[in-house]
Amino acid sequence: MIDRFPEVPARIDGLRELACNLWWSWHHQARDLFNMLNPAAWQLSVHNPVKLLHEIDRSVLERAAENEHFLRHYDAVISRFRSEMRAKGGWFPSHIRNPTNVPIAYFSAEYGLHHSMPFYAGGLGFLAGDYLKECSDLMLPVIGVGFMYPGGYLRQRLSPDGWQLSESEILDKSHAPISQVLDENGKPLLVRVPVIEPPIYVGVWKLRIGRIPLYLLDTDVEANDPWNRGISSRLYIGDAEQRLRQEIVLGIGGMSVLESMGINNLVLHLNEGHPAFAVLERLRSLIGSGMSCRDAIDYIRSTTVFTTHTPVPAGHDIFPFHLMEKYFNSYLPSIGLTRDQFFRLGIDPANPQAGFNMTAFAMRMSLYRNCVSRRHLEVTESMWRHLISELKSNGLVIDYVTNGVHILTWLDRGMEDLFNRYLGLGWLEEHDDPSIWALVDEIPDRELWMAHRMAKMRLITTIRERARLRWAMDGADPRIIVASGVLFDPSVFTIGFARRFATYKRATLVLQDLNRLRSILNNEDMPVQIIFAGKAHPADDTAKQIIQRVYNVAKDPSFGGRIAFVEDYDEQLAQYMVHGVDLWLNTPQPPLEASGTSGMKAMINGVPQLSVLDGWWIEGYNGRNGWAFEGAEGADRDVRDAHSLYDLLENDIVPLFYSVENNDGVPHGWVRVMKEAIKSTAPRFSARRMVKEYTGKFYVNALDAANSFSMNEIHGE
Repeated sequence: MIDRFPEVPARIDGLRELACNLWWSWHHQARDLFNMLNPAAWQLSVHNPVKLLHEIDRSVLERAAENEHFLRHYDAVISRFRSEMRAKGGWFPSHIRNPTNVPIAYFSAEYGLHHSMPFYAGGLGFLAGDYLKECSDLMLPVIGVGFMYPGGYLRQRLSPDGWQLSESEILDKSHAPISQVLDENGKPLLVRVPVIEPPIYVGVWKLRIGRIPLYLLDTDVEANDPWNRGISSRLYIGDAEQRLRQEIVLGIGGMSVLESMGINNLVLHLNEGHPAFAVLERLRSLIGSGMSCRDAIDYIRSTTVFTTHTPVPAGHDIFPFHLMEKYFNSYLPSIGLTRDQFFRLGIDPANPQAGFNMTAFAMRMSLYRNCVSRRHLEVTESMWRHLISELKSNGLVIDYVTNGVHILTWLDRGMEDLFNRYLGLGWLEEHDDPSIWALVDEIPDRELWMAHRMAKMRLITTIRERARLRWAMDGADPRIIVASGVLFDPSVFTIGFARRFATYKRATLVLQDLNRLRSILNNEDMPVQIIFAGKAHPADDTAKQIIQRVYNVAKDPSFGGRIAFVEDYDEQLAQYMVHGVDLWLNTPQPPLEASGTSGMKAMINGVPQLSVLDGWWIEGYNGRNGWAFEGAEGADRDVRDAHSLYDLLENDIVPLFYSVENNDGVPHGWVRVMKEAIKSTAPRFSARRMVKEYTGKFYVNALDAANSFSMNEIHGE
């Protein structure tokens, strides 16, 4: 992979290695290094160093190789990068016994890592991406498995009437930080998905996330029939049969890929039910080695972790029995199960006729299972009470590990600089320790406020630049440009609402009473502006109608240009928004938010949240770090919730923001809330706390079981 950049001079050849490892994406100094080569080219590459090194003129690289200022920065970054990649210590090796180096195989249908690798849809993917980054930082022996999705990333454009137009972006593999995995003969590795007929093959690509390898499956290979080549092209295919084929490839094919690399004994972590068929391939392999079906199932359960994220029945994959029979009829004899025995593993006791439920299957086949917040656990226990009663009768329970976010990925550069100055040099290594964050109170109010003001300026400048490019490149309808935030004022109190548009997230709750909202936004003394961003699933017309409504309000002159809908929400825009808005708005319909993480990302940057009490906010809200209201019930719940929201804005939130007590331009009361938001969120809702909790609750015991199995193999028992 490093040979892809032959034009890089030998003195700075570490840039080739660095560009091909996403470690740079969460280290500001590494990104600065690429920016120093040519800021304009870095901007045009959309902050993608692989694309940059492909397209930059060699003379620029030659000058950099002779520039003492650049070389000082280069040597420092490359030295740190290589030192971290070679390190043998770290939290996990120092604290967890793993004598035979059993790996943890983490399977997920999507990963949100960086916009240069667009194979994510939303929160589930970014949770998986943050998890891998933190595992790298803590040196967990994790291997990621997922899909490439070369042809299906959604780009969003609005028509002049506000309807979402979905455009697919084809991944340019030559400009992505990936490499093909080769076999022992130096040819691209090709793995057949076992037993399934007609045959399906996968090619394998590798992406490095710091110390963590992520293997991406790709069915777009010549060995496949034309109708099989597109299985991995798009994320979350709507057609039930194609989606089943996709999940067979992800689970069974993913395990086969690991086995082809000699990775046989492992701890398996299933991120949602999509990859749950991986346990079947483990079962087939163990039975093939001579183990009985009962012993193999017991062993698999003792080494499998399952995380469920979905608090509504409709969000769980259920496949018709006739499709399951079609694809698994030839597979079942190899795993020692009859058709009825297999089907019973996937039946929801509350609705046995519905089909094969992937969540029910994953729960039954794992000893360790968790929800993603305390509230989500309560909802799950109610929703799956029949199945959980069955599990509990066998002494099995379900637990929770509240989600967390990767601090360095989502932290604004200005905030990081403040933390470096006032929290002490070791704050990052111990950032899950709440006592460290008490030092946030030592940051002068003015310095924190000015750092936030700079982030807000960057956000509004970015929104305006996106609008300018849309106008210059596409000749977009002027109504779209006006509605995209070009009239925003950086001195005005700014609310952010950005997430996947789905009905339950209630993006239009704040639009419930337009007359009252208009008076709030157009208040001459204390004006307010709102930024909306987010995508609807291409098949979800209801969500598209929600976007259309937001857009139509945004272009209404009576709101004075104080509402914006910013097109094509992605990881890069998310960064600017969680750094730069003044208040994060979250209004899901309880209890339909399993956890949520966008508010966490905002709050570690000193952006308080206003949210209905659901998901993680029930655990996170303390009365001083933001604002909350109880979700109403009944047919008029949206009306009552909207008025609770308006009351908080008018009476508490907006006046506090504009209250400058000492005539020094700093709203000290607001800054106190900012500081409390940081202190209460950064340690408790970090990916570091989350990964350590997974380790303590699940991985330690699962690794002990896997290591016992390995030692028995070594001693021939």
